[in-house]
Amino acid sequence: MASLLRLQALAPAMTVPRHHFLISPLRLASAATAPLARRLSTAVSSNKPEPRVSEPDLESGLYLVATPIGNLEDITLRALRVLKCANVILSEDTRHSGKLLQHYNIKTPLLSFHKFNEREREPSILRRLHEGEAVALISDAGTPGISDPGMELARLCATEKIPVIPIPGPSAAIAALSASGLPSNEFTFVGFLPKHARSRRDRLEISAHEAATQIFYVPPHGIHQFLVDAASSFGDSRQCVIAREITKIHEEFWRGTLGEANEAFATRQPKGEITVLIEGKLISVDESPSEDFLEHELRELTAKGYTLSAAVKLVTEATSAKKKDVYALALRLFGK
Repeated sequence: MASLLRLQALAPAMTVPRHHFLISPLRLASAATAPLARRLSTAVSSNKPEPRVSEPDLESGLYLVATPIGNLEDITLRALRVLKCANVILSEDTRHSGKLLQHYNIKTPLLSFHKFNEREREPSILRRLHEGEAVALISDAGTPGISDPGMELARLCATEKIPVIPIPGPSAAIAALSASGLPSNEFTFVGFLPKHARSRRDRLEISAHEAATQIFYVPPHGIHQFLVDAASSFGDSRQCVIAREITKIHEEFWRGTLGEANEAFATRQPKGEITVLIEGKLISVDESPSEDFLEHELRELTAKGYTLSAAVKLVTEATSAKKKDVYALALRLFGK
């Protein structure tokens, strides 16, 4: 009873506002342990900038930081820490990348670095790295250096013994491959094809004779021509997957043959970045290809304008036949 009386006597002296009891201990614990990405994101709405460096300083080096290819949630905690703590962020498009940094309340200075100025920027960037700075490199989307600026800078840093540190994350090619349903044990990433028609056709011919799944990046305005060229090299019956707007609201995976793709996209003008995957050529390694098969391949390639030596090389690489046998057959068919 005495204890109860003491508690009642103390009650009027308690000055904590009644509404504070609406916050449960669970909610407080949740807020305290919220993931870094969420805390960085909510800091934007609170208009309270976080300290410039709230994590340990980074070691000097070039950090290749993968960034989202569409969905802003697709970024690692390590990537956010590196972007926060780097001395400078090299960006393909500072306005585009600025939106990502603003979303996560990252105040690190941005410096433009793209295919039109990378040679001009490289000496000053190397100097900063030699002086001990941590430099982060990002592209508009995905992993730097993969069909984006960064390969040459990474090579220069490696040559000059400057650490090059990958911060892995999103990649349209790998994301598309993982969901494609095509063989993923072996694949070739081709990226964007050359703009010149002959060079583009030559590259497709090489891919068409490979057993591995082939992965291409295709701009939306070029999808029609790409499918026509691909069907000419691979054949209408080859299976393909056309992945569009990966991780975005209108994400799409179209599956079918190249012939069907040409029909389906003949009247469509898709928007957004496109990744096209084409299944590899089925090659039997248990038995040597027949002479009729080799003859057919040689005639097909020479009809497309390939020299005799180039046709022999492509057929040899795509089959288990010996080069001397293919060359001898080519001489019998076409002479010297």
